[in-house]
Amino acid sequence: MGDLKERVCQAVDDIAAMLIEVSAAIHEHPELKFEETFASELLAGKLTEVGFETQLGVAGLDTAIAATHPGRSPGRTVAILGEYDALPEIGHACGHNLIAAAALGACTALASVKHELPGTLVFYGTPAEEGGGGKVLMIEAGLFKDVDVAMMFHPAANTMVDRGSLAITEVHIEFTGKPSHASGSPERGINALDAVIQTFNGINALRQHIKDGARIHGIIDNGGAKPNIVPEFASAVFYVRAREAGYRDELLDKLRHCAEGAALATGASLAFTLVGHSYKPMKPNRVLGERFAAHLENLGEPLSPPKDRSLGSTDMGDVSQVVPAIHPYIRICEEEVAGHSRQFTEASISDRGHRAMLVAAKALALTAIDIWTDDALAKHIAEEFATT
Repeated sequence: MGDLKERVCQAVDDIAAMLIEVSAAIHEHPELKFEETFASELLAGKLTEVGFETQLGVAGLDTAIAATHPGRSPGRTVAILGEYDALPEIGHACGHNLIAAAALGACTALASVKHELPGTLVFYGTPAEEGGGGKVLMIEAGLFKDVDVAMMFHPAANTMVDRGSLAITEVHIEFTGKPSHASGSPERGINALDAVIQTFNGINALRQHIKDGARIHGIIDNGGAKPNIVPEFASAVFYVRAREAGYRDELLDKLRHCAEGAALATGASLAFTLVGHSYKPMKPNRVLGERFAAHLENLGEPLSPPKDRSLGSTDMGDVSQVVPAIHPYIRICEEEVAGHSRQFTEASISDRGHRAMLVAAKALALTAIDIWTDDALAKHIAEEFATT
């Protein structure tokens, strides 16, 4: 396999300029969840150019991609996943432009040698990771039922392969009160904004009594119309996260109780709705991750685990619950740069970011070759998935 792997790495180097161009183009055209028309069409076109049988608009999602290389043969199916949605206001502050380009690079490089390898290669373009759950919808549509291994990479401030993720649920809390003149007759009103604020206060009092690593955080998305009107309606959006889905559900009940108490205290009526996305925690496959890490080491990208092991959430967690999967991270900036910040947006278009993207493309491709050709490795990956 040595010569084959050298050729794949060279193939990534040969298309490096194209991959950087794709990454930059997606970065320059940030698109929110389910609106990634530019990015999905660009990626689908590139995959078609190198011979993939490409479908844009799978799983009932206009911007989801399923592209299969025609060089199929008996063996295992490897799916390499790309994300390409951005965040409101701050653009690609999670580096999804790099994720998309790395997945494209790995698949394009593998296409050049796939006729010499067993198995099936699939690229999945997965929209709306930032709160829409594109992968969840693709799972429900059956796209992962024949996949043996799923892989992607994520840019970060550290390089690590065994980081998990938190289960998450999004909640919309709405209070309805009674309007009145805030100065002339405030006693006749019922202040819905007060109920929202009391909910936040209740959550803050709760923080001492929740497990380390769990998170409840939110924003007020409607706080009233004008200071001289007692707010008739106010609402907030919360994310509830925990390492285990069961404990997340306990926290959802606690959040509901905080909101119910606020409604009782103010006299406002409450609507408590689970909306948007609900993701499962990541189930990292350590056998698969160790092989990926070995390739990173050989490519000059050693692991650099963080001092702080705090976690976020991703719909790759849902994928990892149905097939063996990894969601490794590769460093593109200094550790003090936070994800979902303007500094991370800048890092996602930097030379350092593009170097990490090219390393990721090579490591993904090399790991895919191992999965197709190393029966013992594939067996251990499947055994770990079945027993954890």
